Amino acid sequence: MENAVLLKAIIDNAIDGLITIDDQGIVESINPAACRLFDYPAEEVIGENISILMPQPDKSNHDQHLLNHRETGKANIIGIGRELIGMKKNGSYFPFRLGVSEVKYSGRIVYAGFIHDLTREKEAEGKLLDYAAQLETQVEERTHSLRMSVDALKRTQVDLNLSLEKEKEFGQLKSRFVSIASHEFRTPLSLVQLSASLIERYSESLDQKNIGKHVGKIKDAVLNITAILNDFLSLEKLDSGMVKPSLSHFNLSEMAEEITGEMQVVLRGKQQIIFKHRGTNQKVTLDQNLLKNCIIILIDNAIKYSGDDSQIQFYTKINDHNCTIRICDDGIGIPESDHKHLFEAFFRAHNTGNISGNGLGLSILSRYTGLMNGHISFKSRVNRGTIFTLTFPQKNNHEQKSIDN
Repeated sequence: MENAVLLKAIIDNAIDGLITIDDQGIVESINPAACRLFDYPAEEVIGENISILMPQPDKSNHDQHLLNHRETGKANIIGIGRELIGMKKNGSYFPFRLGVSEVKYSGRIVYAGFIHDLTREKEAEGKLLDYAAQLETQVEERTHSLRMSVDALKRTQVDLNLSLEKEKEFGQLKSRFVSIASHEFRTPLSLVQLSASLIERYSESLDQKNIGKHVGKIKDAVLNITAILNDFLSLEKLDSGMVKPSLSHFNLSEMAEEITGEMQVVLRGKQQIIFKHRGTNQKVTLDQNLLKNCIIILIDNAIKYSGDDSQIQFYTKINDHNCTIRICDDGIGIPESDHKHLFEAFFRAHNTGNISGNGLGLSILSRYTGLMNGHISFKSRVNRGTIFTLTFPQKNNHEQKSIDN
């Protein structure tokens, strides 16, 4: 008796619905959860055919399953995980997952149906599909913009001198671009496509961990394409003479500390950026935006080509004649044979392997530095690291005070 009371309490308080029917499809019992799902009181369902809770064609199909079972003895309605549509008392529909068990006792057969409401899961799945569609649209828009940028780059190439040597250089440039674009664009786009497919699969079971992981991969891939496109646009502006330095007098040390903080988010593993300003003078007269871009390019490369436990040294120094910025890393280094090509557009050192990059960063850095009358020098050894030094001429303190006044 105590076991029967406990069993009834469990059934009455179950989250999922439970309905039992006989071999004719007549409802023998329904628990409170099922009553809430179908919006029927128990007395209006018990004694009725289960088909009152089903829309067409499930209603007809269910009756046929029962008929086949009575005639053949094969229980086609038995199973776990079938997705069906339920019909409430007011005629509205909702999705649910049905598991059916056959129970034999006292010489008769009863079917127990376990009903799990899928309304929230289906709504979440719909939102994920909408989000995936939005991401696909964004990728298409970025790809279209990229094509326009590449077309603009090709238009500048047709103006190159058609001499034999220039033609050879152009062929090499094109070869590098095709190689890099083929790898750098295809990989993130393939990742977007794969992750979108995996999101669709994981959404069936609401695997939040894997859904979040692949949504993150899609975002990273789109950001990667955007960064590549921005480099192309920067190169185009430089080639067309649209970039002009705008000088201002600002605190270099404060800007460097700000950049150090901003770059923390892209560090890998246990990487660290160690910044130090040398000297008492902290202000320089340069284009602040161009200089910031130069520093970010160098620090980003140091992060990219260094190990997960590496330290990146970042120094600034100002005296009466020069401003010096130095970025040091202990990464993979640059082969000596590649030094003379390092600042060419689309050129990448031969030891970069599968590390992402488009070969434009140092070319843009060189041209930004030149616009500010600066000079670049570097030292590098394979597997020992690289030191880049930017030097910019500065007016002495007396001349600067005269300008400020």
